Amino acid sequence: MQDQLLSLIQSYSSAVDYLEVRLEESESTLISFQGKELHAVDRSLGLTGGIRACHRGGWSFVTFNSLANLRDRIETAISQAKLVGKEKTTLAEVAPVVDTVRATIKDDPRGYSLQQKKELLAYYNDLLLHYDDRIQTTMTSYRDRFSTTYFVNSLGTAICQERLDVSGRFGVVARNGVVRQGFESIHSRSDYGVLRHKEETVLSAAKRAIEQLEARPVKGGQYTVILDPYLAGVFIHEAFGHLSEADFVYENPRLQEILTLGKPIATPSLNVIDDATLPDLPGTMRYDDEGVPGQRKYLIKEGVLTQRLHNLETAGKMREAATGNARVLNASYPPIVRMTNTAIEPGSYSFADMVKDIDLGVYAIKMLGGNTNGEMFTFAAAAGYMIRNGELAEPVSDITLSGNVFQTLQDIDAIGNDTQFAYGGCGKANQIGLPVSVGGPHVRIRNVVVGGR
Repeated sequence: MQDQLLSLIQSYSSAVDYLEVRLEESESTLISFQGKELHAVDRSLGLTGGIRACHRGGWSFVTFNSLANLRDRIETAISQAKLVGKEKTTLAEVAPVVDTVRATIKDDPRGYSLQQKKELLAYYNDLLLHYDDRIQTTMTSYRDRFSTTYFVNSLGTAICQERLDVSGRFGVVARNGVVRQGFESIHSRSDYGVLRHKEETVLSAAKRAIEQLEARPVKGGQYTVILDPYLAGVFIHEAFGHLSEADFVYENPRLQEILTLGKPIATPSLNVIDDATLPDLPGTMRYDDEGVPGQRKYLIKEGVLTQRLHNLETAGKMREAATGNARVLNASYPPIVRMTNTAIEPGSYSFADMVKDIDLGVYAIKMLGGNTNGEMFTFAAAAGYMIRNGELAEPVSDITLSGNVFQTLQDIDAIGNDTQFAYGGCGKANQIGLPVSVGGPHVRIRNVVVGGR
């Protein structure tokens, strides 16, 4: 297929400065419960495609869902690009690639019936519903998706990539005068079996929600805070990772001034990576959606801003190397600059040593929600404990953490020697739910503003 598409696109390559075609075939399953009720069962097959053309700096994007009219859609994309182009096309130089990437599959979900998948999810849903009388409802879901994407461009790249995602999400709502929630997720790029025998993981969502019913709201103030690996990963993704996406930086003169490569911006012990090469993670890929090889990048190395994330256009305009961070939610969207697997690298501290040095502090676990606004952030932890005299103490609730990301990066004073990665669904420019992972070790931060109730 990619040879046919490449032959077609090359016949138009002289008409514009850049041209690409992406065709995606997919098959997917979704099953979900809300409380006792089976909420959705969906089995679908899809064929979608997108065409991007660039001429004199002007971009166009056209979708298609049939190969019968592909030539007409390519000509439409070319004509639209010529209408808007008024400047100069500047793209980073990359070597063309011809390759086929097969998915490595250990246990293929396509070998199981809808009934088998429904029974597995129903089993976990029932465990959550009956864990405690105070569990009011559940929100559980199972998804699998297998896709084959053919990508060709006028630079000579022709790539076929297969991808498998299998995931389960498990949430509960508990009520006893107040309402608390708990969530867990499981994900694999290769193995349906990852969802078997996960009772302990699934029930941890209910345990956390029930424990939070008994917890008292934290007293607002300024504390030394330890983030668990999940919250540390979410923090670095949301508060710093998005600022590393070059389309934000290129369009914002203030960010260009703040985010100058080579500038110390964090404690010298901090290293932050965005790594598309880690095995079996949601953001892992051999090539990005512009055909650039996935890479391991240090966004921060020993406290110094080292690299940022690019697509071909931002790398060309900023005169930096392409990083393999152009991604699409699916072929009906144009590629934009996105993260892959973003994490804080581990340090040297054990969790016990991080706790024992704190007279009064907060241990914050997982995340319920949050927002960022430029340099400022606010996150709501899902659960937490007070730290008193070097030991974990009583559980507390209603923990919100806020501050300036660059000051917070300076205030990190201990980085744990443990690392965990978690599944994430990232949203940007209406492409919501892009598979990424967030990760890191436990991280201790001084002088964090903690809001309670």
